[in-house]
Amino acid sequence: MNMNKRMFWFALPLVLVVSVLLLHAEVVVNDSTDINLTVFVPCANGGVGETVQLSGTLHTLVTAQINGNNVSGKFHFQPEGVSGLGLTTGLKYQATGVTQNSFKTSLQNGQSNLTFVNNFRIVGQGPGNNFSVHENSHIAINANGDVTVTHDNFSIDCK
Repeated sequence: MNMNKRMFWFALPLVLVVSVLLLHAEVVVNDSTDINLTVFVPCANGGVGETVQLSGTLHTLVTAQINGNNVSGKFHFQPEGVSGLGLTTGLKYQATGVTQNSFKTSLQNGQSNLTFVNNFRIVGQGPGNNFSVHENSHIAINANGDVTVTHDNFSIDCK
């Protein structure tokens, strides 16, 4: 994903939360939603790979607050009891991990820090059936609107 798109997706939640915060001193969302998803695990089935059908609950926690001249918040997503079966082998899989996005922005000069962390794992029975995605990203923007720090570490592991 190019840098402009990534910055847009980091900034969009911030804009939405700031808009709500203008009306409220604190916003908290704590919700659990049923999910169904299909994931391809490329190392499963002896390296041939297989599609895994998963279902369970996704816990969502959103917090935001204004403290002095700063607005900050966090988006947190975590599967709960998400499991399923490989459509080829019939093996059982479980989804684990956490996805988080946190931000802090000055209401005086726009200086911002945005951090994104994703740990997504599909864990299968036996050897060679575990798929994981890890990403951590950080962007710092100074009061002039210049991006002063940016990094994006992304990895996929299948074993």
